[in-house]
Amino acid sequence: MQWLLKFAAGALLAVSTVVATSDGTASPRTANRRYIEERNGVHYNVFEHVATRSKLSFVKNSGICETTPGVNQYSGYLTVGENMNMWFWFFEARENPQKAPLVAYLDGGPGAASEYGLFTQIGPCHFVNNETTPSLNPYAFNNYANMLYIDQPIGVGFSYGNETTTEYENRDFGVVTESYGGHYLPEFTRYILEQNDAVIRGDLQGEEIRMVGVAIHNGWFDAAIQEKSNIEYMYNNSYRQIINESFHDELLDKYNTTVKPALDLCHTSGTNANCFAAYTSYSNTIEFPILAVFREKSSNGYYLGDIREPYSRPPSTHVEYLQRSDIQRAIGAKANYTDQAGEIGFYYSGDDARSFIPQLSDIVQAGIKVLIWTGDADYVSNWYGTLDVAHAVEWSGKDEFATKTLEPYTLNGVEKGTFKSVDNFTFMRIYEAGHNVPFYQPEASLQIFRQFMETGNVNPT
Repeated sequence: MQWLLKFAAGALLAVSTVVATSDGTASPRTANRRYIEERNGVHYNVFEHVATRSKLSFVKNSGICETTPGVNQYSGYLTVGENMNMWFWFFEARENPQKAPLVAYLDGGPGAASEYGLFTQIGPCHFVNNETTPSLNPYAFNNYANMLYIDQPIGVGFSYGNETTTEYENRDFGVVTESYGGHYLPEFTRYILEQNDAVIRGDLQGEEIRMVGVAIHNGWFDAAIQEKSNIEYMYNNSYRQIINESFHDELLDKYNTTVKPALDLCHTSGTNANCFAAYTSYSNTIEFPILAVFREKSSNGYYLGDIREPYSRPPSTHVEYLQRSDIQRAIGAKANYTDQAGEIGFYYSGDDARSFIPQLSDIVQAGIKVLIWTGDADYVSNWYGTLDVAHAVEWSGKDEFATKTLEPYTLNGVEKGTFKSVDNFTFMRIYEAGHNVPFYQPEASLQIFRQFMETGNVNPT
């Protein structure tokens, strides 16, 4: 997890003003270096940090995606290790960027590029009506916050490989993710909090990252809880019944006798072999049989991220767009764009079967604002399962949260979902939304995001 902290510090540096020395030469190796570098006709602003041995290289205001007058953007790379180059794309807030919070976005997958969320859900631009070039997104999250998109792991998106800045110091910092981000974001956040504690104790020299909020939509947190909920959801959801009662009972029996023991062994032993065996168990015993029935009951194709018929899903237009050489040149990309990569490694390590509720519990206990929100048409990480996850979080408000009823959440008087909150922890079910909530409910999503980052609460309007 150390690369994330190092990357966050370096990427924040990218949003400060970088200038070359007056004579165009680099300063001595014993000092940090700032200069302009030309490579293949592209001019990169470069900053080399001696202490961390990292190199930041980026272009400013490419004119791609964010075209709002006066709104700055930065895109480029930070080296985080030997032949490891992490790609970032930063967009200033459209409103008052000097005081707006800073929010990092990490996509799920596992192994999904953050450009997926950027172009299909919450970024400054999106593709509409089968257009091949993007247009401005009026519900972009950088309407309110300075947004930093990061491609990880290495090999996904544009990431590739085998002097102290203070501009964003002491700024509220939040992280947004989706789907498989329910695994790695709680771990990343806990690591940042541990490093903050080390700084406070004097065991580590550095600046605290003022982490204030974590939002995860349609998150995958705990297979033991969510695989069981998958059975319930496909039997009894508000859109259409996929499996009948007898098949429901059969799957539930197999879960209890076969899948749950395998998951328990994964959790107690923690070995890759046992966790991969657990992943194989629920894939073969639950997921594939449900998928077979779902396919039979879907007359015009199917999408697990939206069980409605007909379904809808985010377009993939951004993939071809980002693979264009002129676009890559403009934003300073040095590798071809890959929308999804590295997922096989996650599965073979058994990571899919592991529980990240302990890490989630730690950050709720630490007082960090946490929002779990889920589209109710999604099967992949359905709201039954994420609500059960929310009830399993260990913290002082656990009992009160479990007994609290879901209340309507409205946008300008129109009910968009239900929610419940206790202190710094909130759960939301969003109506008529699939796996990528902001794609389906963009206006409500922006309202939710803004309210959450401002106060930690969500309030009907």
